[in-house]
Amino acid sequence: MMSCYSPPVQPSGEPHSAVVGEAPELTGEENAFPMELSLPPPGAKLPVSYYREIWAYLVAGREDALRTGYPISDLGYFGAELDSYGKLIDVPDVKKISFLQGRVHLVVACNGRALTHFALAEGSAERKALIRDLLEAVKPYHGLQIDFEYVPPRDGDAFLSFLRELRAGLRHKSFSIALPARTRTLQDDVYDYTKIKPLVDRILIMAYDEHWSTSAPGPIASMGWCQRVARYALETIGPEKLIMGLPFYGRSWGDINPNRAFLHSGIERIKQEQKIERIDRENGIPTFKYETNLSVTVYYEDDYSLSARLEMYRKMGVSAVGFWRLGQETPAFWPLIALEK
Repeated sequence: MMSCYSPPVQPSGEPHSAVVGEAPELTGEENAFPMELSLPPPGAKLPVSYYREIWAYLVAGREDALRTGYPISDLGYFGAELDSYGKLIDVPDVKKISFLQGRVHLVVACNGRALTHFALAEGSAERKALIRDLLEAVKPYHGLQIDFEYVPPRDGDAFLSFLRELRAGLRHKSFSIALPARTRTLQDDVYDYTKIKPLVDRILIMAYDEHWSTSAPGPIASMGWCQRVARYALETIGPEKLIMGLPFYGRSWGDINPNRAFLHSGIERIKQEQKIERIDRENGIPTFKYETNLSVTVYYEDDYSLSARLEMYRKMGVSAVGFWRLGQETPAFWPLIALEK
């Protein structure tokens, strides 16, 4: 959950993730590996991790990623969002996954700060229509999940009242929310866990994108960072409502990115550095090509890293986990997790 998670879901696997610019500042101490965490030796048989609830996200149009037999208790069906006028669109047809034995939750995202501000405005006709449409769209589902990752700082109260109205309208249906990872309480945080907790049944913490596409290279979710996120979430949310999100995807970073605009002086510098001798002209416009070495760093998740994170969460007291997203995982993962009997 991932994509107004989030960034739009891309074929390459862009996640439903934390808001750009809100990731914690990384220091050596914060990245220190937790000494109390023991990992199995490479090559050892990995344990089966048992959880009370296992959530997973499915993107509409990629239903073939959902297989019968997966130990999924709850599925977040992803794709509903708001158009430029705040109107609910792209609600997935739940009948397409009628074979699933678990509960299915409609996930609605909003992909922009201005659009989110517009849609949340208290008393507006657009907000009233959105709430009405959401309550209608969720009727064939077991529940609704809100994934608004771009709530402007001054709209915190409007966001809470929006959740409160939805909670009242949903009545007996499940109500959940996806929130960005936190390791500590932030001042005037629109995603304040303690304020949101009473309004929902479940909170999925997106404990991924510790490093993102435009950050320095690093793990999507390092063990030490995940441990701190889980510890804070357990303290503020508690195990009854907490779902810890895990990533299935990876990322790559290059040490250079030539895709940018240049001043003329920058172009001249490149010509000198690359020893450009030939300048062609395309209808009068100068152009040249050159080749350069590129070093690429890749971080990703496999059965070993996912198992280690699951066991860490389980030992900490986490009883529910969720995965972004189906179709991105290694098949070797599924034998390593099961629902509690």
